[in-house]
Amino acid sequence: MPELPEVERARCLAASVAERRVIDRVRCADDRIVIEGVTPPTLTRKLVGRRVLAVRRHGKHLWFELDRPPMPLFHLGMTGAFHIPDGEHLPLQSSIDPGEQWPPRFWKIQIEFSDGGQLAMTNARRFGRIRLRECPEHEPPIDQLGFDPLLDLPSTRSLIQQISTRRASLKGLLLDQSFAAGVGNWIADEVLYQAGLDPRRKADSLTTEEIAELRRVLGRVIRTAVRVNADKSRFPKSWLFHVRWNQNTQNPTLDGESVQFLRVAGRTTAWIPSRQH
Repeated sequence: MPELPEVERARCLAASVAERRVIDRVRCADDRIVIEGVTPPTLTRKLVGRRVLAVRRHGKHLWFELDRPPMPLFHLGMTGAFHIPDGEHLPLQSSIDPGEQWPPRFWKIQIEFSDGGQLAMTNARRFGRIRLRECPEHEPPIDQLGFDPLLDLPSTRSLIQQISTRRASLKGLLLDQSFAAGVGNWIADEVLYQAGLDPRRKADSLTTEEIAELRRVLGRVIRTAVRVNADKSRFPKSWLFHVRWNQNTQNPTLDGESVQFLRVAGRTTAWIPSRQH
């Protein structure tokens, strides 16, 4: 599933063709699952003629800030992505290929802009959503989310207050979108690996020093992944990410550490028992 760095990449791609431009034409697939709470014809009518002032993001959600409401709010779900004609796209973990043609396979919305630019959102498995909101930041689902680790990482003191009474496992806490918006399975595993923390530990067992380290690592992992535009091949070679995907192979880290797998908070979790305590 796209996590914060992948969605930030999608935001930047959308911004490159949409910001400061007028929406000239919209085509919506007749998909009442992905297009939620509004009919495709109504969505089309509400968007045509509007100017995009900015493309914004919080966690895994992004939206167009238009010259007047309502605003389109996008969630990529498990396999969603944005595409532009003749533009390169990073392969998704699901390996679903949108093809080389335009519009791409599995498209749910196509948008054409005043300068001729085009943007499409694909969603093969239909777990993504396209919604209309008057003020996305102050309406569900965004107003129910926690902090965005790239945009508003809390201070150590604030995190201590938030974490000290939480009984959830550390893995469960990081996956809780009402705590940290945009953190998914691989980011949670990477952060806990680099911070040296056992994913099964209860959040309220952390010391002040461990919370400070968790904060530092969370910010660093997110910033690093965003800086390389979510291109996994450019993640640091020392990251757990590169050896976490196949449970059936002996694939040690650069330090020769053996990767183990267990289920925590309902999710498959990769970790290094000799390092994480």
